[in-house]
Amino acid sequence: MTLILALDFGGTKLAAATANIGSRKWLRYERRLSPVGADASTDLEMMRSLIYSLLQDTKPAAIGISFGGPVDASTGTVRLSHHVAGWENIPLKALLEDEFGVPVGVDNDANVAALGEHHFGAGQGYDSLFYITVSTGVGGGWILNGQPWRGAGGMAGEIGHIVVDPAGPLCLCGKRGCVERLASGPYMAQNAKDILENVPPSGQVHQGGEVLRGLVGDDLTMLTGQLVAEAAAAGDDLAKEVLHKAAWALGVGIGNVANLMNPQRFVLGGGVMKAGEDFWRVVRQVARETALPEVDFEIVPAVLGDDAPLWGAVAIASMTISNL
Repeated sequence: MTLILALDFGGTKLAAATANIGSRKWLRYERRLSPVGADASTDLEMMRSLIYSLLQDTKPAAIGISFGGPVDASTGTVRLSHHVAGWENIPLKALLEDEFGVPVGVDNDANVAALGEHHFGAGQGYDSLFYITVSTGVGGGWILNGQPWRGAGGMAGEIGHIVVDPAGPLCLCGKRGCVERLASGPYMAQNAKDILENVPPSGQVHQGGEVLRGLVGDDLTMLTGQLVAEAAAAGDDLAKEVLHKAAWALGVGIGNVANLMNPQRFVLGGGVMKAGEDFWRVVRQVARETALPEVDFEIVPAVLGDDAPLWGAVAIASMTISNL
């Protein structure tokens, strides 16, 4: 059997797994949370310990890597991480090829997850799909004519930075009203916090917020996108408003992409999977209203969940072997 090592450098977590080519089951699997204040060297050390713990005395035929940030896939160089310091221009492919003596493939997490869903998940049997991950950020990865499509400089798929509300709040990228600024988990939490901070806990003019406050014991720094979704599901009007705006932003982005590229399927993964049925309904409705009536597409949940980047890493590793 041909052993593959799959690695996932996420914004807040590290995961590693082994599988045999052609298998749909992990042989071994480990994940750890990245420590607060981690940098590239601490992440690399943690990943190295995961790898040796998984491999023990075995050697993989190839290594596939999903990285949470811009990557030059042709050279396997990480350009930077938006969430972890010190990743600027790190030759990740070369580092691991030198250490393990096997071929290594590296790409950004959205492209890799798109490959994972295409080979093993909701995109099986489709020639064209756009995978969107909605979690710490909002990213996208293309499969066109059955192949990954990265664009001229590897930057295709950045749906998170399509502007849907030019008068909206400021995004880290410097623009206002990006899909990511309205729909990503941390920004949803920020939006809810901003509203709550400007409203007294009792006698508030703004409806809602009670459930949200209860979930965090009035410590607004503890708010997360997941808690906003939970509060919305429990009927909190303020949380529902924030979640609705996020779903609207994502729907507008998807509708515009549908008009531009006309893929068969949009596959949505990441934290959005836990956002609840109302979120999905709004996304589908707004996307449908934004796209031309003649443009046909489906919006479906990813089926690989948090493991989409790891299964995509298996696909990338398999491709590096077949290209030898």
